[in-house]
Amino acid sequence: MNSAKRRSLERSRRAARVRKSVSGTVERPRLCVRRSISHIYAQIIDDTQGKTVAHAGSVGKEFAQRVSGKKLNKTEVSKIVGEMVAEMAIGKGVKSVVFDRKGYLYHGRVKALAEAARGKGLEF
Repeated sequence: MNSAKRRSLERSRRAARVRKSVSGTVERPRLCVRRSISHIYAQIIDDTQGKTVAHAGSVGKEFAQRVSGKKLNKTEVSKIVGEMVAEMAIGKGVKSVVFDRKGYLYHGRVKALAEAARGKGLEF
């Protein structure tokens, strides 16, 4: 098994292990982060109903309007996505969430997204 496959498998195992104990409810939905090489996505999920309350990512019209031609690095993009998902959640009446980092380290882009969401008023 090459190193890329091994890293991916280890991350998915960590994500599954964390997901056993982390679950979103109506009062406190789950803030789930997905990271790829180029982009980052976040969504707030109510696991009891199986519905996504709010979502944001570094791809799409709303993100493009907010960035509007600026040259940003990946950490700055993550901060913007964190602010967007927090604003959407607060607009839908969600103030408190459970953070699910999906097996990624709480470092770099994941940390920037979380701190930006906290800065906009989400509690976790």
